[in-house]
Amino acid sequence: MQSHSMAKTYVILSSLFFFLEMAMAKTIPTTLDGPFKPVTRRFDRSLRQGSDDLPMDHPRLTKRVPTNFPEQIALAISSPSSMWVSWVTGDARIGSNITALDPSKIESEVWYGEESGKYPFVERGVSMVYSQLYPFEGLLNYTSAIIHHVKLQGLEARKKYYYRCGDSSLKAMSDERIFETMPPSGPTMYPHRIAVVGDLGLTGNTTTTIDHLARNDPSMILMVGDMSYANQYLTMGGKGASCYSCSFPNAPIRETYQPRWDGWGRFMEPLVSRVPMMVIEGNHEIEPQVDGITFQSYLTRFAVPLECGSSSNFYYSFDAGGVHFIMLGAYVDYNQTGAQYSWLRRDLLKVDRTVTPWLVAAWHPPWYNSYSSHYQEFECMRQEMEALLYHYGVDIVFSGHVHAYERMNRVYNYTLNPCGPVYITVGDGGNIERIDIDHADDPGKCPSKSDNMPEFGGVCHLNFSSGPAKGKFCWDEQPEWSAFRESSFGMGY
Repeated sequence: MQSHSMAKTYVILSSLFFFLEMAMAKTIPTTLDGPFKPVTRRFDRSLRQGSDDLPMDHPRLTKRVPTNFPEQIALAISSPSSMWVSWVTGDARIGSNITALDPSKIESEVWYGEESGKYPFVERGVSMVYSQLYPFEGLLNYTSAIIHHVKLQGLEARKKYYYRCGDSSLKAMSDERIFETMPPSGPTMYPHRIAVVGDLGLTGNTTTTIDHLARNDPSMILMVGDMSYANQYLTMGGKGASCYSCSFPNAPIRETYQPRWDGWGRFMEPLVSRVPMMVIEGNHEIEPQVDGITFQSYLTRFAVPLECGSSSNFYYSFDAGGVHFIMLGAYVDYNQTGAQYSWLRRDLLKVDRTVTPWLVAAWHPPWYNSYSSHYQEFECMRQEMEALLYHYGVDIVFSGHVHAYERMNRVYNYTLNPCGPVYITVGDGGNIERIDIDHADDPGKCPSKSDNMPEFGGVCHLNFSSGPAKGKFCWDEQPEWSAFRESSFGMGY
């Protein structure tokens, strides 16, 4: 364990492994009992590796309100005393020649209070649209409906608030919704339950994941990137592909069907209009378009904390009770000379472990990963940032990207280390690309160094310099830092 938190114990297990151990033992192991002998639960290859996307006319994806009424309502924490409320009004447009909607034509209001039906407080915010434009003949362009963000301030900790959002002058207000704020920061104050999920998509497996997640009543959701998978489509829509380059080898650019984002917002609304969801970008949010513009849907649709000193939606931090969360961007500059690293160092320096004893980090692509898919893909980011996170005693790191579950033993610089973080990959929310089942240590499954090129940043693939795999690019067996791995869809708590 970390020297500053020897008294802390905790369980970090996949839900299936949790129930297995409950049946087999009276007590559940913690990382104090580690390092653990590596365990692999192999995938039954007679089973399907995934499911298709839900169609846009699926009841959970279709629009159910009049044009000016709010839909796709979502919450996000801004600070212990403030909450973002976001929603969408109007109708997106798609075609060859399209004109954007005018956000000034409709107000952004949230009416709220501590009793149902009584709203003594009103906050107003901002509204905006974005466009996804392609400079290629035959590709359809998209301009979004109007996206609203309003920050509710002066909220009390651990209190329920009732709210409606919309434009009261148009009599276009949402039905009443409810949320509960986080507990105050403190060493004994924690959210009831935190859900962690990544690489979600909009498939039949996604519905199982989200329905299970909702039944477990989380206090907040950590979404570690790759959300709608709108970039698995051509601009005209149609059927999404599990492998984009295989299905669309002649596409002039990585196209997207942006209405999938609207469907995703509707699909998530019943959950995230009452439970705050904190997001970080993944590679499926890059979405390149005209003039090299990227990430427009991510940057416009999601509100993130402003109080943490970051000037970017790609990286930020926030507190939830006794936990300080750091969300890092893998698809923007992460070098030690860059703005993100400078902000990270300042943020870590300000953390008071007597107030927030837990320090949790999250970003999309994992640094530690024994699957063939994305193996050592973001080794450059690890080499730039790992020492800083280790120095400040980060407890847990959550990532996605690899479509499987893997939990590491405590590790630093590929060496077992009781002061290193526990790294957990939860990139198995249910997306259309299917789950990953091959391990880099399986016979014939070690990638070459020309595989797994990152979509951002440099290439730093390396051979191990010590341990059982010294001099090799891949281990011959499950690495000692990999405690448990399983190819399955799901989420963690």
